[in-house]
Amino acid sequence: MIELCDVSIVSGPFSLRQISLSVKAGEYAVLMGQTGQGKTTILEAICGLRKVTTGRILIRDIDVTGRSPGDRGIGYVPQDLALFPTMNVREHLEFALKLRHQKAAEINSLTSELSRMLGIEHLLSRSVQGLSGGESQRVALGRALSFQPSVLLLDEPFSALDEATRSEMHALLKTVTKSTGVTTLHVTHSSDEADALANRRFVLTQGVIEEPALQQQKDGAN
Repeated sequence: MIELCDVSIVSGPFSLRQISLSVKAGEYAVLMGQTGQGKTTILEAICGLRKVTTGRILIRDIDVTGRSPGDRGIGYVPQDLALFPTMNVREHLEFALKLRHQKAAEINSLTSELSRMLGIEHLLSRSVQGLSGGESQRVALGRALSFQPSVLLLDEPFSALDEATRSEMHALLKTVTKSTGVTTLHVTHSSDEADALANRRFVLTQGVIEEPALQQQKDGAN
């Protein structure tokens, strides 16, 4: 579950005031809106990379507003993926687990299981430099999911991919999120992407988050 309760964020001349949003446990929600509205700012606030001036952020009914990013149980895939050029694929999947001092046997087991799920077993010893766009997306998704977070945040992860690879990643993401049960909030400009993946759709316009009535009716029919 993700809940924003009257959250305000100020960054230089830009600000968002009293933003509220709620995504239930296990749901896949998208956040849409024109460029510059603050969609990425909201994701960064949820995962702790941007300070909230007022309001509360709850993850699984726990107030995490004052917690550090590493203590929020959130997996995050930024738009640029932020892969580490000095690490190979296996090291990316192990990174968060080692930070959390997991035992070696547990790390090996989780890494093997996740790489099979994402179809990147054959890439584990490869450097991330030189990977295709789709392969890089799978590695970034794997790093975000490696420690079994309760919440996954995605910031336009497929915008740079060709149509065929995007469709492939949509199918993979649907399978992975359903299998793990992770609560997901995904920023996208694509209505087709929203239709393919989400069971909730929010739109950010002029500092206000709305859930279109037609989408609510669709959800109720499912």
